[in-house]
Amino acid sequence: MAKKVKAVVKLHIKAGEATPAPPVGPALAPHGLNMSEFCSRFNEATKALKGFKIPVDITVYVDRSYEFKLHQPPAAQLIKKALGIEKGSGEPNKIKVARIFRSQLEEIAKQKMSDLNTDNLEAAQKTIEGTAKSLGIEIIS
Repeated sequence: MAKKVKAVVKLHIKAGEATPAPPVGPALAPHGLNMSEFCSRFNEATKALKGFKIPVDITVYVDRSYEFKLHQPPAAQLIKKALGIEKGSGEPNKIKVARIFRSQLEEIAKQKMSDLNTDNLEAAQKTIEGTAKSLGIEIIS
């Protein structure tokens, strides 16, 4: 018999830096989870992705057990890291802050495929291109 789900909590937590302090503590405390155990498991699972905020879905069961599913970092963060820029343009249609090659976009699209709602690499790449354009990044071949 399947466990009964009590709640699903969705958070964005810095990779390898989860602590019982906000935002983790206040989100999980009402469900009675062992926060230090969750934080150590999360930090261990995300230590390779330091520097990113990782989206995580935490499924809490009635018996206070839990499972968590990690997602890839947001596309905008992956693009900014690949280009070494801190932030995008305030006016992306007028001011361009960087240039990115289609090959770089393809690598990011491959990394994000599990989180996107497509199995087609070209469609995923177009999604990532849209994110890059909204950051004020010029796409070059």
